[in-house]
Amino acid sequence: MCGCCGGGDENEHEDKVDLQNPVTNRGCTDLLVLIIFVLFWAGMIFIAAFGIMHGDAFRLVYGYDSFGNTCDSDNSANKIPNVTLSGRNMKGMPYVFFMDVLDPFHSKCICVNKCPDMEQQTIADVQHFSRTTGSELCEYNIDVNNYTNTKTGPKGPCPKVPVPASKPILNRCIPSDLIHLASNVSTDIIHFLNDSDIFQKVLSDLYTSWKQMLVLCFVAVGFSGVMVLLIRFLASAIVWVILAVSILGSIAGTGFLWWTYVDIRDKLDADQAINLPLLDVEINSERAFLIYSIIATVLTVILLLVILVMRKRISLVVALFHEAGRCIASMPCLLLQPIWTFLILMAFFMYWVIVLAFLSTAEKPSMNSEGYVKYTEHETVSYMWWYHLIGLIWTSEFIIASQQLVICGAVAKWYFARNKDQLGCPIMDSIRLLICHHLGSVAFGALIITAVKLPRMILMYLNKKLKNSENKCAEYCMKCCICCLWCLEKCLKYLNQNAYTIVAIEGTNFCKSAAKSFTTLVNNALRVAAINSVGDFVLFLGKIGVMAATAAVGLLWFKSRADLHYYAVPVLLVCVFSYLIASSFLSTYEMVIDAMLLCFCHDCDINDGSAESPYYAGESLMDFVDGTSKSLNAMRFEGKNEEEAEVAQV
Repeated sequence: MCGCCGGGDENEHEDKVDLQNPVTNRGCTDLLVLIIFVLFWAGMIFIAAFGIMHGDAFRLVYGYDSFGNTCDSDNSANKIPNVTLSGRNMKGMPYVFFMDVLDPFHSKCICVNKCPDMEQQTIADVQHFSRTTGSELCEYNIDVNNYTNTKTGPKGPCPKVPVPASKPILNRCIPSDLIHLASNVSTDIIHFLNDSDIFQKVLSDLYTSWKQMLVLCFVAVGFSGVMVLLIRFLASAIVWVILAVSILGSIAGTGFLWWTYVDIRDKLDADQAINLPLLDVEINSERAFLIYSIIATVLTVILLLVILVMRKRISLVVALFHEAGRCIASMPCLLLQPIWTFLILMAFFMYWVIVLAFLSTAEKPSMNSEGYVKYTEHETVSYMWWYHLIGLIWTSEFIIASQQLVICGAVAKWYFARNKDQLGCPIMDSIRLLICHHLGSVAFGALIITAVKLPRMILMYLNKKLKNSENKCAEYCMKCCICCLWCLEKCLKYLNQNAYTIVAIEGTNFCKSAAKSFTTLVNNALRVAAINSVGDFVLFLGKIGVMAATAAVGLLWFKSRADLHYYAVPVLLVCVFSYLIASSFLSTYEMVIDAMLLCFCHDCDINDGSAESPYYAGESLMDFVDGTSKSLNAMRFEGKNEEEAEVAQV
């Protein structure tokens, strides 16, 4: 039973299948892939250790001075050789101050605890400011009493006077009144701020707002939990409620995005009216919310059209949810599985982002032409980026696939039990099977999704880089490849989930289970279409509703934060995380429905419904499948009659 696609004799294995207690004497499946996954994670741990040893995540937020000291951090353990003032404790000094604030490109800089909020006309004023506020504006080894006897200028050790009043922007002390400065000076300052890496700006905002993002994830958990409970206890009404909430939420969310875009645009127009230079982050934020608003408008229109077309078949979903509710009522702890998945995913995402922050600052100090310390990337870090990205995709898919196999295994045991009042603990049995026998199969399925998703992401990156290319044919072909890979990924995800059900039922390895599930689905295409076309669509609307509600809360919260410069990215990540969280919860129903369908199809293959060989399915499931099949046949028959009538009329 071990190996990638190998296994024992299939006929011998099928003789051991006990449908009331599926395959008790299992072996380990896809052991080779599990070994590869463990070795891959050994590499992930090495990358994390490398990033923590050579990086400093706080450098992204607070910046560093000309001596290599990270502001607002204790640098005593990171002293740079041959740099006298490096390795200092900068706790309480979060701002970078330039000796010549009007020429930051060629000026020495230090860390201070407060930017000078009033203009300092002379070095004596600088001395007075440092004494009264404790924010020393000269080099660290210069005593405040000796300021007036020290040289001033862009290279220090004391700042060039007069020192204009400034305020912290991106944790740098920038003149408060840029408009009254000479145009070339203000342009240089704006260029200096825009010249910093946009990736570092985004990471800075993510680091600043991570607590709020974490709280919003728990808000999404609350919304998702309420949605699941409503589906469980009010199935007959909640379907219509989901449709109404989705429609209203989509319309309200779209309007809110347009309002935010107009608000940002009006602010930029007001700044331009008084000739105030604009930061790239402000312009990019306006562009991002314009794109969000257009996408939300298009999706809302599509949603309304789809609901209009499918409105006559919504009543069939109620019966389907009732049957899924019977299964969940027998195993109420199924509703807790998404919570464990959510906690594990959040822990992994936090680990991944923290390692990413350290890896992005895993740089080597060097002296530039001005004699100041600059950090340059390690030559091996670029390869680690890709390894770390693959780890994100593969591990995330592995965690989600583990939940799928646990739920599918529990549903399979419930379905194939004649006496459903004496099930024992199906969920714990399914978890035991996962850990003891089928981790390799889960890793294999996750690896297949990763193998498709990663090339798609690479093509999307290349397409963005070649967006202005004159070769339109190549650009069109690349977009077609991206679209095809996306469709392939969706198909494989659906096939994988059904393969896990066969793994749980029969204990075969991933390849045989995938082949069996594909054959079963093809042979029962009508039933699959009947269930997936309506039930999954309603659950998808529930996910969108949770995401829209969480995004609205996040947008209001982030909009009030003055310390965020590019909050479109945190909002986007909150949308992604809230959708994933909602998927983890509502996918319980979705997976229960799909697993029940596959179990039913497998039931039909081995039983004929006679007294000697009755079906395991309940009456409500049989009525639903018969009803949806008749509905599809009736729709097809009506369409055929309409075509014949048109032909006769011609």
